[in-house]
Amino acid sequence: MTTDLTDQELEKIVEGLLFVAPEPVTIHHLASAIECEAKQVEIALEQLSQAYHSRGIRLQRQGQKVQLVSAPELTDYIERLLGLAISGKLSTAALETLAIVAYRQPVTRPEIEAIRGVNSDGVLRTLLSKGLVEEIGRLDTVGHPTLFGTSFEFLRYFGLERIEDLPELELPEYRLNPGGPEIIPNGDELL
Repeated sequence: MTTDLTDQELEKIVEGLLFVAPEPVTIHHLASAIECEAKQVEIALEQLSQAYHSRGIRLQRQGQKVQLVSAPELTDYIERLLGLAISGKLSTAALETLAIVAYRQPVTRPEIEAIRGVNSDGVLRTLLSKGLVEEIGRLDTVGHPTLFGTSFEFLRYFGLERIEDLPELELPEYRLNPGGPEIIPNGDELL
């Protein structure tokens, strides 16, 4: 293992690796490439993240994966430079579904529909095709419904560095009604 690297050298190496990585990279993959401990990479990532707050790039993180992205406040300039059309806006239904996924993840389609009160197949397909949500597993129950969560593209779209940067939201606790796709607040009995 490489142990003779200074903090600044390690920070520089991590930054360079993230710069050339075509997709998000796990912390363990970075540590393996550098031949150092994952906790050393974590320290370097924290230092980079703090340094980037006043720069044109950000360190985006989702779980154990990290990547470099442009600062969200530069979107207009980047779109002009690259000749990109203004990003498509999301419908109210898409934003509503996306909020449910973001705050309740992992969440199934029946849970989303129970909260929204309407079928969400089309909206979920749209969000999946835009890469804002992704399938993150299957629920270990009858039928093994798909679990959905937000993606790196979601973080980029909303200019977040990590999912924990979402604004605080006080959500009531819910449980799925076994008799159908209806959600009832915890503590309340069915009549």
